[in-house]
Amino acid sequence: MKKTTQLKKLLRDSKLLVAPGAFDVLSAKIIAAAGFQAVYMTGYGTSASVLGKPDVGLLTMSEMVARAAAIAEAVDVPVLADGDTGYGNPLNVIRTVREYEKAGVCAIQLEDQVFPKKCGHMMGRKVIPAEEMVQKIKAATDARHDDDFVIIARTDARTGHGLDEALRRGKAYEEAGADVIFIESPENEDEMRRITATFPNTPTLANMLEGGRTPNLDTDALERLGFGIAIFCTGPVYAAARAVRKYMDELKTRKTTQALVPELITFEEFNALIGLNDYKKAEQKYRV
Repeated sequence: MKKTTQLKKLLRDSKLLVAPGAFDVLSAKIIAAAGFQAVYMTGYGTSASVLGKPDVGLLTMSEMVARAAAIAEAVDVPVLADGDTGYGNPLNVIRTVREYEKAGVCAIQLEDQVFPKKCGHMMGRKVIPAEEMVQKIKAATDARHDDDFVIIARTDARTGHGLDEALRRGKAYEEAGADVIFIESPENEDEMRRITATFPNTPTLANMLEGGRTPNLDTDALERLGFGIAIFCTGPVYAAARAVRKYMDELKTRKTTQALVPELITFEEFNALIGLNDYKKAEQKYRV
């Protein structure tokens, strides 16, 4: 089964699809190895890992595509990838969708922010007219070669314009052909319940950003609310940053890392995670 078809099948299931956020290939492999059925490539984490800079629209389309292709190649589960604003007008969106599709990801997330965009839980975000985003969604659906390639339409209107406007935009994007609706940063459970009730026939996406504007609910609660997908986009990069900082603080202050050894993945475990055994087998197979 194609990965895109696999993703479509998962979206038709009433069970919540949990897609933790990968900020690089290694984190994607850890997510897949942990047993999750999908990986979400986070633009926030990618900006941090590629540039060491915040998610304020600095990454180019080609940089995002290169990272998406590497992640998609490395894991056997569907990859959902952040496509920001599509990097321009509908004509740019056509190229963006085709490049993401060629990269091997199964879904692209497009948002209605003014470019340069910001993280969906930062203040000061501005949105383009809904009519412009409708045309971007139509261009995206027309551009894909695989009908199972998923278009995720995100609106950032809630924070600046209220939930009613965000829902109105979501309905317009649904009618334009979006496969998944993502109303970014609802601020309480009642708002989250209104979102899923507004889209009974289209999967909705919940963004669980630790420390963000949306309540951080467990996956059972999100499933009961009726969401189709939950992404945990920033947690993995926060966890990695804290772990590395703790290691460096220990080395700097104590001049040894011996006390941290029980907390580290072992040499053998890490080699297994990144597939060294497969290369050893190939080495033996093709040995002269």
